[in-house]
Amino acid sequence: MGHREDLLEGAKRCLLEKGYARTTARDIVAASGTNLASIGYHYGSKDVLMRKALVESVGEWGAALTGAEEAGGGEPAGDPVERFTAVWDRILRSFLEQRDFVASQVEVLGLLPRDPELRAALATVLPEGGEGMVAVFENVPDTEVDAETARVVGSFYQALLTGLMVQSLVTPAALPSGGDLVEAMRRVLSGSVLAPREEPADGGPAAS
Repeated sequence: MGHREDLLEGAKRCLLEKGYARTTARDIVAASGTNLASIGYHYGSKDVLMRKALVESVGEWGAALTGAEEAGGGEPAGDPVERFTAVWDRILRSFLEQRDFVASQVEVLGLLPRDPELRAALATVLPEGGEGMVAVFENVPDTEVDAETARVVGSFYQALLTGLMVQSLVTPAALPSGGDLVEAMRRVLSGSVLAPREEPADGGPAAS
């Protein structure tokens, strides 16, 4: 790799180890084995490099999620409830296994109101993120997801994703399962939020 790639990899490591705001240019230089002048030459500034590292990290997390699905043969394709449950269970496991990544993402949320450049950088990839999430849940290529579906359904998935990220840091032991999310949606949509979880007549597993 050249200095440009080394800097990006170093910045991604710093993002996980030190966080977005606490990472300095010297931290990146130490992590990448390059020099301070290289940051300016290749990226213009440390902030530009860190924004690039943030976006790349999110993309890699999403690619790993898709890759794990493909390696495992995919989630149930015929039953949307089973698929919804299985995909969320996989996402939630990743939150608990990759706490440094989750912490870096949650940290950035608090920086957005006062950092217009960071906000603009994330705004450019947000639609793509919604498209990617719909593709994962529907088990289709990204190219089959239209813009309106990405905006409406993708935004719903992203809202869940962000909220669950925060919860995984604050109360990881109380993190819901994919099945819990299905049950919550069932209650809300049926108008029976306060009703107990439905149990099948034969005493088997609860209905989703």
